[in-house]
Order: sequence, then C-alpha cells, then structure tokens
Amino acid sequence: MRAGSAEPDLRSRSKQYGSRVAESPGGDRWLTIPNVITVIRLLCLPLFLYLLFGRENRAAAASLLGILGATDWVDGYVARHFHQVSELGKILDPVADRLLFFVGITAIIVDGSCPLWFAIVALVREVIVAGATLTLAALGARRIDVTWFGKAGTFGLMVSFPMFLASHSTIGWRDAAEVLAWGFGIPGLIFGYIALYLYVPLALDALREGRAARAAGVGSAM
Repeated sequence: MRAGSAEPDLRSRSKQYGSRVAESPGGDRWLTIPNVITVIRLLCLPLFLYLLFGRENRAAAASLLGILGATDWVDGYVARHFHQVSELGKILDPVADRLLFFVGITAIIVDGSCPLWFAIVALVREVIVAGATLTLAALGARRIDVTWFGKAGTFGLMVSFPMFLASHSTIGWRDAAEVLAWGFGIPGLIFGYIALYLYVPLALDALREGRAARAAGVGSAM
C-alpha cells in the first residue's frame, strides 16, 4: 500500500476520534456545571422538608418542589449542549431524580396533602424501575434510554404532587391547584405504567446486548 493511499483513511479516523472527544470532554471529570446543578438540587431537599414540616408553609414547599421538578432537564441539557457529559453525571443525575421523587412523595404522604392510593401507585412504579435498573446494571446490561412515555409520565407527576400540596395550602387558587393536580396526575400515572410495560422488551434486549458485548470483550482479551 502506498503511503498516499492511507492518508485519507488516517484523516477520516482522526476526524472521527476528534469528534468523539469533542462530544464528551467532561469524560472522567467531577467538577462540571451539570454536576454542580445536580448537587444544588439535592441540597434543596432539606430546605423543602424544613419549609413543609419546620415552617408548615405548604405554599413555599410546593413552589420549591415545583421548581426542582421543572429544572429536572436543566442539568442534562447543559451537559449535552456544552459538551460536559461525565461518567459521574450519568450516575448522579438519575440518582438525584429518584431521590427527589421519593423524598418529595414520602413527605407529602406524611403531610396528608395527597390521596394515599395515588401516592402509593406512583411510588410502586418508581420502586420497580429503580430495582430493575440496579438489577440490570449488576447483570451487565447496557444503558437503556428513557422513552417518551417515561418522560411524559415523570413530567405529569412532578407537576401533580406540588399541585396537591398547594391545594392544601392557604393560597387563593388552591381549588384550581387541585384540578391541575388531577389533570396532570392521572395521565402521569398512565404514561408511567405504559413506559414500564415498554421497558420490559427494552430491558431484555439491553441485557442480551450487554452480555454479548462483555463476552466479546473477554474473548478478544484471551
């Protein structure tokens, strides 16, 4: 092979690998803007609990929980848009989302601002998803992308629970808040359980592909 004939291939590979590096310069970094945002959201949890139980200010607690839910996409957007995707962020972000969800719902159950059956149905789905995610990771499955139904379900519930809390506060529009809570909550539950059903074949494929990739890696190393 002539040296000149290999030049285009080397250039294309350089561009290919260069683009990959540019896409995720955050790689193994810990201190990134998305990670800082995620940590700030987590640090707001004690403040939420203080407002709800310490100050008994349901309106303020509902507002904070609503803001935390509304900013759920911010850290992910910043990570992708500014090329700061990191390995820590891939773990920290979903953990933070689940923790915010569990703590928020549990606190609202204790406060009595939400129908118990509604909160339990929402929590059961989250427990199943969290347990399945940990199990699949332990078994070597590849990462599963969130479906549209999953995102829609989470959005509906993250609007619904603050509205339930607001409906039991002293704000002037608490009756409207209750209507919004049910209006977003029921579709949120429906979409969430549809997503759970759709995750079953996705999880099986992810497990099969993850094991195949691991087996291929082991085989090539021998």
